[in-house]
Amino acid sequence: MEALKNVFQQKNSATSPALVTFVTAGYPNVEDTVPILLAMQEGGADIIELGVPFSDPIADGPAIQETNVVALNNNVDYVQCLGMVREARSKGLTVPILLMGYYNPLIAYGEEKAIQDAAEAGANGYIVVDLPPEEAVAFRDKCRTANLSYVPLIAPSTSLARIEFLSSIADTFIYVVSKMGTTGSSVTGTMNTALPDLISRVRDYTDVPLAVGFGVATRAHFDLVADAGADGVVIGSRLIAVIKSSPQDQIAKKVEEYCADISLKGQPPKRPSATHRSTSVRSRPSVKSSVSTDSAQRNVLPSRFGQFGGQYVPEALWDCLIELEEAHNAAMKDPEFTKEWQNLYGYMNRPSNLYKAEKLTEHAGGATIWLKREDLNHTGSHKINNAIGQILLAKRLGKTRIIAETGAGQHGVATATACARFGLQCVIYMGAEDVRRQALNVFRIRMLGAQVIPVHSGSCTLKDAVNEALRDWVTNLANTHYLIGSAIGPHPFPTIVRDFQRVIGQEIKSQLREQTGKLPDAVVACVGGGSNAIGTFYDFIEEKNVRLVGVEAGGEGLGGDKHSATLSKGHAGVFHGVRTYVLQSATGQIVETHSISAGLDYPGVGPEHAWLKDSGRAEYTVATDEEALRGFRLLTQLEGIIPALESSHAIWGGVELAKTLPKDANIVICLSGRGDKDVEQISQLLPGKWEEKLDWHISTSPLENSKQ
Repeated sequence: MEALKNVFQQKNSATSPALVTFVTAGYPNVEDTVPILLAMQEGGADIIELGVPFSDPIADGPAIQETNVVALNNNVDYVQCLGMVREARSKGLTVPILLMGYYNPLIAYGEEKAIQDAAEAGANGYIVVDLPPEEAVAFRDKCRTANLSYVPLIAPSTSLARIEFLSSIADTFIYVVSKMGTTGSSVTGTMNTALPDLISRVRDYTDVPLAVGFGVATRAHFDLVADAGADGVVIGSRLIAVIKSSPQDQIAKKVEEYCADISLKGQPPKRPSATHRSTSVRSRPSVKSSVSTDSAQRNVLPSRFGQFGGQYVPEALWDCLIELEEAHNAAMKDPEFTKEWQNLYGYMNRPSNLYKAEKLTEHAGGATIWLKREDLNHTGSHKINNAIGQILLAKRLGKTRIIAETGAGQHGVATATACARFGLQCVIYMGAEDVRRQALNVFRIRMLGAQVIPVHSGSCTLKDAVNEALRDWVTNLANTHYLIGSAIGPHPFPTIVRDFQRVIGQEIKSQLREQTGKLPDAVVACVGGGSNAIGTFYDFIEEKNVRLVGVEAGGEGLGGDKHSATLSKGHAGVFHGVRTYVLQSATGQIVETHSISAGLDYPGVGPEHAWLKDSGRAEYTVATDEEALRGFRLLTQLEGIIPALESSHAIWGGVELAKTLPKDANIVICLSGRGDKDVEQISQLLPGKWEEKLDWHISTSPLENSKQ
């Protein structure tokens, strides 16, 4: 910690600001990292940020995303990062090193052990880009015990109350993000002209040194940032570009030359302009061992479900989430908003039917099976409920551009439909693999006037679409609303999605009472992120005699890693802005998942489901790909209803449950979507091994097949 303070004390007004450089550990090769660190020092770097690789770096642009992929392919983990620090120290590195990255690898390693081992290796502190206030304080206190620094970030969108809080927990310096968006730079790019005002706003609350990053590529950029009043200038993406373009045997040399060009090492110090430099009008806040987060947290709705939930997001998103939360809370209390939403029930085709599946019931031989026919909604799934609700929220907020992620394409279709209805620009992010297997829905989305952007990073599925949508949102907050489709993501999204989907459970409760005079014995729904399931479950949580049964995607079986059974096989972690159950490696990297169903192919789950699992209120089982196909076949050939592959998981799980219950029991399965989108995929699967395995020959009679 003292080494960091000394850097800024030595960089007084007679010299240039401190040069802070960044490189991802293990990029481009493991053996390159230590020479790069030493080259940065030789080139005049005053502080070095060493990036700890993470599989899903949502705050970073393409250049640094790529370095994370390369480093992880080189098997770099937290232990190796510390080994690189230790080796660099042994070879003469003296400048302070900050470990920079995301929270989940630290959770997986163990916070206290991670901090202690970092101190022993020779690191000087941390920058963790997705820590919420309450955990930032606890983490900072643990760092201080080990004499390490915790460096908070402030963005152009950060409110004054939050600036005050973040300033209060800074012990060496604050990282000021110069512009909205993800990391990235260009030699032809321009700096944010409002930067002097941003620095001035922060200086109203502290005289802690301020280092400014995002977009710096040249000495001219460096001088502009210096003239704006910064005490340090951070360069990352441009250094990555230098490394990438250098011959393998000249990487260290080129890094040193670039750093020297920026630092002007060996030249007389250049005094920055005093035009915008200012000092704080207040005394520096004391760095207390216990800091109140009240000034930073304005949650008007519960942000957690037990230990799950929260807002683990880049600083730029924080106040936008607060704005969204306040708007949703006000809307839920406003009868006029409810009236406006319900007036669109005719458009959505609500209420959806509750259908008694007599032949499916006869096949099971146990409880009576009812189907909640969300597949009959406009656009063919439950997704329209949330899409219309959030569009109305976005209109309240004055947003004119809507972005969304989609896996199976149903949410993309629903969002594009709602945008067409209300005349809003619409952009849908979709994994390239899902674009391939859901071609019909891609065409429908484009036909509705929306743009589909295939995502080619990672596993090219739903999680990667969420990553890109979050990056878009953080870049375009002023006019854009991110219409998340599942009960995932940072607070308040899980609550918003649940509130617009709970109509499913409300209708089940009233419809079944009308039909039978009682509540169901169980409700069943498929679970990926969990939107249709939480909508089905929520109004029954307090009805203790009603079993809540979620069916996850078992893929090729739980014995291997080709599945998407997050609640069954995952562990608590932080992913896409929320603490929940996650399918992850031992080192905290998010793993690739598998499901025959694109909509369930996701390594996380909504935090309310995580809480329902841990509390024991809900039970979660799995259906494999084969079982889902069997469920698809059962409903298709017994009831003449073609379900989505997502819903087919619930059909299988519901039928298996019905077999164990008495005939006077009732279970309701949420038929979340129709299967026309999946017919082509299934037609490609059935010829060959699947046709034999399922004993499902298209030419045979349904009656004959029903006996299988």
